[in-house]
Amino acid sequence: MDNTSGVGVLDKAALVLTALEQGPTTLAGLVQATGLARPTAHRLAVALEHHRLVGRDLQGRFVLGPRLVELASAAGEDRLLATAGPILARLRDITGESSQLFRRQGDIRICAAAAERPSGLRDTIPVGAQVTMNAGSAAQVLLAWEDSDRIREGLASATFSAVALNTVRRRGWAQSVGEREPGVASVSAPVRSPGGKVIAAVSVSGPIERLTRQPGRLHAPAVIAAAERLSEVLRRAGGEEH
Repeated sequence: MDNTSGVGVLDKAALVLTALEQGPTTLAGLVQATGLARPTAHRLAVALEHHRLVGRDLQGRFVLGPRLVELASAAGEDRLLATAGPILARLRDITGESSQLFRRQGDIRICAAAAERPSGLRDTIPVGAQVTMNAGSAAQVLLAWEDSDRIREGLASATFSAVALNTVRRRGWAQSVGEREPGVASVSAPVRSPGGKVIAAVSVSGPIERLTRQPGRLHAPAVIAAAERLSEVLRRAGGEEH
């Protein structure tokens, strides 16, 4: 299939965005993945960054930018976000705790959707908030199924260990107690694309006084069920498109 449109600069910009789909990339990595000359790759990446179609992680590597999420949501094509609201609301109602959907973007995770506990002491994470990948149950889930190099890189600055990630992979969910923020506990489970890749994490979070120091015992079944419902929606959508 011919991937050229006849508008050279757009074709090259599309090559850059496609390369970044694989994850954070250095300028040298962009040059290798796209076949573009180094000055051209740099100029395009910086221009795309200006328009928030490309961003940078804490290491300065290029990543897909937040504008892409906004555009996908506005176009109604992001089935994950479109479906997340009701599922997170149901999870909140079942557990009595605030629920969130997190996506990884380089060295951070972004709260893509949330359903807040309406009253009382709660863990409030606003939609769009950028949260560390170094701590918390959602960070564990988003890192646990990455390739070995990215896991090793992530663990270098993480408060959790390789043993913890092995446990997450074995049981299919993660928990944290006072890891991201003192006094807060959480439980998370993976959302998978139709191809099986972990693309997001569903979480519930709240004060340790309610969730206890073993929050998974209380809420892991409900969190897993919500994540599986979201994954099933994506599988069905994938089936409809093929």
